Amino acid sequence: MTQFGLSRRRRALATCVLAICTSALSTPLLAATNVAPTITGSPPTAAVLGHTYSFQPKAADKNGDTLKFSVVNKPKWMWFSTSTGRLSGTPQSSQVGHTFTGIRIKVTDGLAATALPSFSITVNKYNSAPKIAGTPTTSAVVGKSYYFRPTASDANGDSLKFSVSGKPGWLKFSANKGSLWGAPWSVSAGKTFSNIVISVSDGRATTKLAPFAITVKSATNHAPTISGTPVTSARVGQPYAFKPSAYDADRDPLRFSISGKPGWASFDGMNGTLYGTPGTANIGTFSNIVISVSDGKATANLSSFTVIVSNSTTKSVTLNWAAPTENTDGSALTNLAGYKVFYGTVSRQYSNSIRLTDASSTSAVISGLTAGTWYFAIESYTTAGVSSSYSGEVKAVL
Repeated sequence: MTQFGLSRRRRALATCVLAICTSALSTPLLAATNVAPTITGSPPTAAVLGHTYSFQPKAADKNGDTLKFSVVNKPKWMWFSTSTGRLSGTPQSSQVGHTFTGIRIKVTDGLAATALPSFSITVNKYNSAPKIAGTPTTSAVVGKSYYFRPTASDANGDSLKFSVSGKPGWLKFSANKGSLWGAPWSVSAGKTFSNIVISVSDGRATTKLAPFAITVKSATNHAPTISGTPVTSARVGQPYAFKPSAYDADRDPLRFSISGKPGWASFDGMNGTLYGTPGTANIGTFSNIVISVSDGKATANLSSFTVIVSNSTTKSVTLNWAAPTENTDGSALTNLAGYKVFYGTVSRQYSNSIRLTDASSTSAVISGLTAGTWYFAIESYTTAGVSSSYSGEVKAVL
């Protein structure tokens, strides 16, 4: 019998480390802690004679408290809402050329307050048209992502909106950011989409990016790759599992297939896992097993391998751990109900488990294990059915 233990303690509550258990279980707090409200937003820093200026900040409170807004150094020509935080107004000729500084908007939940950084507003006589720039990519490949986003600015600090004309049907467009994105369809191969124009507006003036075209090319497929070292032995009555790794440079969806599959095994065509538990009648050698992966256009094969099934010689392992004593919030753990022990022959893929209903348990004997490498983890659970996360993993070579 092999014995070993862990001496590692995790920060999360009752997350068992097989030598120390901490628990991800939480205990309700007796009193809530107030969280200060948040406020965000980028106020326009310019206003135009005779045109309405408006800024609406965004505010939130995690406690759900009612919020009130206030402002300091508000220009006299502006109006402010204490219930929404909106600052608005229309400057007159007497304000042209003036810069109103130190304006600051604050929000409070009655217990705590948060403020935006101070900002200024300069009143201009005329509106300045927004600017837009950028060099769009003029080619795209069937099935591959295309993306372009222009840069835009406005001297008056106005909010900007984007529009587009001549947009191909396979592209999407953001009116808030001006970005174009999408992947061309196969029917678009060889076509050129011309006179695409992206425009930006500040609500009073519009500026356009120079018209451009996108030519769609046919995709050049890259065959997927597959790798991995198959498990070549299996034991009667013990779970067997092997999962290869596969990659496709074109990010195409992959499907797996197999030839020479042993009758006692199953195969997952989604991830390529070969798994199963052989019986006494399956003792012997299973050769020429080949796992393949395809992207729908090309196929790659793993080298053929053999699995030898033999009678199992079982051994046992003793696991030891320390019981958890507190929850993740630091409070005492009072409703521990027991533990779940997980184990298997593949790291972090546990095909077996046992439940211990004695909360005072600090050890367990796992028997019936065949020769080879085994991996173990543990979690704790409460009388309310809440479980911790896995402990750190330990392994035993039998």
